[in-house]
Amino acid sequence: MIVSFEQLKSMVVFAQVVEQGTLSGAAKQLGLSRAVISYHIKKLEQQLAITLLNRSTRTISLTEAGNDYYQHCRVIAQQAMAANQQIENLKTDPVGRLKITCPVNVGLQTIVPALNEFRGLYPKIELDVMLTDEVVNILQQGIDLAIRGAPLPDSGLQATKLSTLKTCLCGAPSYFEKRGIPQKPSDLSHHEWVIYKLTANNLELTKGSRSYTISVKGSIETNNAAARTAFVEGGHGLARIPMYDAIPKIRQGTLMSVLDDYTMKDINVYGVFPPGSASSKKLRLLLDFLKSYFNKVLVED
Repeated sequence: MIVSFEQLKSMVVFAQVVEQGTLSGAAKQLGLSRAVISYHIKKLEQQLAITLLNRSTRTISLTEAGNDYYQHCRVIAQQAMAANQQIENLKTDPVGRLKITCPVNVGLQTIVPALNEFRGLYPKIELDVMLTDEVVNILQQGIDLAIRGAPLPDSGLQATKLSTLKTCLCGAPSYFEKRGIPQKPSDLSHHEWVIYKLTANNLELTKGSRSYTISVKGSIETNNAAARTAFVEGGHGLARIPMYDAIPKIRQGTLMSVLDDYTMKDINVYGVFPPGSASSKKLRLLLDFLKSYFNKVLVED
C-alpha cells in the first residue's frame, strides 16, 4: 500500500490523539480544530479498513490494532521532530521555546535562579516555566523538560541525572525548647513531625554499619515543600529538609539541625523529557547548564 502525504499527516494526528488522550487535546497541541482531528482519524480508519480507537462520550481507548499502529505512527512523528531539531542545531545561535515544569520549592530556590543565568547566555531561547508540586503528564502538556526527584517509569520518556541533594533533620529552636533535642534515632519516634505527603513516612538513618528505620507521624501534612519548611520554622515539628533550603535558615537561626552524625538517603534530581526532544540543541544546552549550575551551587553551599 502506497502511503500518501495526506495519510502521513493523519498518522501524525493519530499519534497526537493517543498521547494527548482526547481529540480536543490533540487539536490544541497541533493548532487544528477538533473537527479536522476527527476527520483525519475517520479517514485513516477508512483507508486501513480497521477500527483504531474505541470511542465513548468522554473517553477514547486504543484497540489492539490501534496500539500496534500507534507504535509506528509514534516513530514517524518523532523522526519528523528530530529532523526539524537537526536543522535547528545547525543554526549558530540556539532559538526556540522550552517548556519546563518543576516542583515549586526547588524551582524557586534553584531552578529559577539557574534559568536567570541561562537566559542571559542564550537570550533567543524562550522559556515557559510551570511551577507545580503535582506530577504533570509530560506528553499531554507538551513539556520539554520536567525536573523530578525520580526518573518516573512513564512509557517512552528519557531521563538524565542532574544532581544529588543532601538532606538534614531540622526543627525550630522554639520546638526544641518545648520537646527537647533528640540525641539518638530512637528518640525521633517520640517527636512531632511535619509530614511531606510526596515522600514515604519511614525515615532511614545510618551510622557506620548500623541503620535505623523510624516511622514518622504528625498532625500537619502538606504536599508543598515550602509549606513544610514554613511549618517546621513555626515550631510545629521536625522534618527532613534539603540542605539548599535548610542552610540559609540555620544560619538565620530559624532552624536547627539534629543528629548530624547520622546520614540519610540523598535526593537524586533528574531531568525527564520526551525521546523526541533528545536531539534538541537547546534542550542539551539547558541540561548541561543545569548540571554545571547544580554542582557549582551545591559545592559553594
